[in-house]
Amino acid sequence: MQFKYPEILYALFFLLIPVFIHLFQLRRFQKIDFTNVAFLKKVSLQTRKSSQLKKWLTLLMRLLAFACIIIAFAQPFIASKTAMNSEKETVIYIDNSFSMQTKGQDGSLLERALQQLYSIPMSNQKISWFTNNSERKNVSAQDFKNEVLSVNYSQEQLSLHEVLLKSDQLYSDNSTAEKRLILISDFQGSSAFPESNSEQTINAVWLKPTNVQNISLDTVYFTRTAPSSIELMVNISSQSQFDDTVPVSLYNGSSLIAKSAVDFSGDLSTSIVFNIENYIGFNGKLEILDPNLQFDNTLYFNINEKDKIKVLSINESDPGYLQRIFNPDEFEYLQQGVDELNYSIIPSQHLIVLNEIKMVPESLSTILRSFADNGGSILIIPSEDTQLEPFNYLLNTLQVGSFQERIVQDKAITKIIFDHPIYENVFEKQVVNFQYPKVSSFFTHSLNTSPILNFDDGSSFLSQRGSVFISSAPLNLDNTNFQNSPLIVPTIYNIAQQSFPLPRLYYSIGNLNTYAVPIKLNQDEILTLSDSITKMIPLQQTKANQVLITTKDEPSQSGIYTLEKENESLSNVSYNYNRSESVLQYNEPNQWEGVTVYQSVGNLFEQITKDNSIKSYWKWFVIFALLFLLLEMLILKFYR
Repeated sequence: MQFKYPEILYALFFLLIPVFIHLFQLRRFQKIDFTNVAFLKKVSLQTRKSSQLKKWLTLLMRLLAFACIIIAFAQPFIASKTAMNSEKETVIYIDNSFSMQTKGQDGSLLERALQQLYSIPMSNQKISWFTNNSERKNVSAQDFKNEVLSVNYSQEQLSLHEVLLKSDQLYSDNSTAEKRLILISDFQGSSAFPESNSEQTINAVWLKPTNVQNISLDTVYFTRTAPSSIELMVNISSQSQFDDTVPVSLYNGSSLIAKSAVDFSGDLSTSIVFNIENYIGFNGKLEILDPNLQFDNTLYFNINEKDKIKVLSINESDPGYLQRIFNPDEFEYLQQGVDELNYSIIPSQHLIVLNEIKMVPESLSTILRSFADNGGSILIIPSEDTQLEPFNYLLNTLQVGSFQERIVQDKAITKIIFDHPIYENVFEKQVVNFQYPKVSSFFTHSLNTSPILNFDDGSSFLSQRGSVFISSAPLNLDNTNFQNSPLIVPTIYNIAQQSFPLPRLYYSIGNLNTYAVPIKLNQDEILTLSDSITKMIPLQQTKANQVLITTKDEPSQSGIYTLEKENESLSNVSYNYNRSESVLQYNEPNQWEGVTVYQSVGNLFEQITKDNSIKSYWKWFVIFALLFLLLEMLILKFYR
């Protein structure tokens, strides 16, 4: 028990005064001789003992009454250490990721949690709170309630480690304040539990869905293309088996084009095929009905008129393998010899291949430097007879380093940089038993480049710096079997694709998306992305014959957007939500060491209120004082 005014308790020492007076009173009894009658002596003895007992009881009641009054003025109470700390900082994390759309006993997990936060009484202390895509620091409880109901679902999802880091940024530097972090989430995902901070109290509200069944439209792609039609493959997955079929609808804009159904009584992943006639300018939308999670029920895509990538090969070696890779359906391929080269067509190209030319004219080096500065890509393949001085002049002009000497020696190409963008989505796994190609001769070098393919001694066979790609060995069949290797097609094909990244069927929001638009912009001209509601200016880089668009978190809503120059529509681009939350796998926060778990927001704040409450007992002591005074009166009146 604690006291608000403990100094008043010193007044209890004054209760010793009446005790001492009672014990050492100075009054003396005078003896008076009386008839020695035994009966009268006995009555006198009993009366005196009764009088002494009555005085002791009266004194005790008075002492207890005064003691209770003194203690009441000291205001006794019972409170926890948490309640006694007047400096409290509370940070609330509200998980508004798409998995919170799942249904609990009272509806959507997120909506129910927001309603409970709005209706729960809160103290007047400042609150900091954040979601996956927003944050507010030191707002009043009333402002928090006014804003919390406007929280919407977000594509973003913070890991638990990121949640702890972000909460630390919202606390003040006051080391004496009691810090509390409240996490309201379903804890969907596979991230491990981070080590909790002993300087803060972590409370987790674990919201559990009643149904973890989910059907997801995963992806869509072409399987066959003809001049007047295409075959569209759609992948759909489910979390569990069930007997009912699921209808799948295909729209072009708002018009229903086709309808099919999938069955999950067996496999949990299946595919269906749609044939689309006259597909150019097709603004597609695939749709299923699944009441549990809605964000992955729709998949947008669009098919624009496809531009071709312009490739110029400057040859002094057989370009047959290049002709086979750069097919006319996707590429506008030209080849010229170094002697009859038309320099005027170079700026309009997307990729220039220097195919084993022996002598690089200085004029060509100059125009290639300008071409690279304007965003063009260059693939440099040396010849066995390459003249190093003019060749190194080109490399120095492009700021990539230099070659040193040609070495005639067999060397195997054994290391693939699987994380390089050139090999994105090329390999299903990292290959270890690959039939590696080899070369008979190569050039030693000191290149300021990043490796793509390495020799067995760690030196680079193919490397990159910016938009310049360099091979350290000739690629003709007399020097290497690289042309016959499975690596040749994805390597050179993806170098060309990277030189002019054409828009895809769709992009995922949250990923780093880059695509090019074949247009020349004047100074101060910009491109915009818009739909029926919003209009935004994406990050863009203007080059000589194209504009490179880069997006990540914007647009934030899935749909089909129009790329515009002023009021002129150039093409359509589709964006979809990332499907990472479609798989409903959950962590169990009760296994998180140092974290207290609650089943609802109401239970948590009820416990917080209980922990912060102060139980005052002064009224009870006033009641006891009155009770003792009443007992004293009863003793004086009725005790004989």
